[in-house]
Amino acid sequence: MKLPNASKRYCPKCNAYTDHKISQAKAKTRSGTHPLSRYSDSRLRRKGQKRGVGNLGRYSKPPIARWKRTGAKVSKVIAIRLECTKCKKSRQTTMGRAKKVEFK
Repeated sequence: MKLPNASKRYCPKCNAYTDHKISQAKAKTRSGTHPLSRYSDSRLRRKGQKRGVGNLGRYSKPPIARWKRTGAKVSKVIAIRLECTKCKKSRQTTMGRAKKVEFK
């Protein structure tokens, strides 16, 4: 995917369309993006369910049915950083799926 180095975008802080510098952001890990997802350590710890013995109720069920499994995704969702050139405020957004990102 080819992206421009700069683009005119809406800045919520300036409340106007200003020039933004575009760069690639490091994607967060699954635990970082979904800290309370099913079977996550923090969720099980919060519920007091992290024991080694017995049925854990809904936490014992497999996360997805075997017949639904389709394999891993081939590419990742690209996270980009948008930095306003006027107020220097930056935010993050996603730009679809791609194997490689190139800025021109």
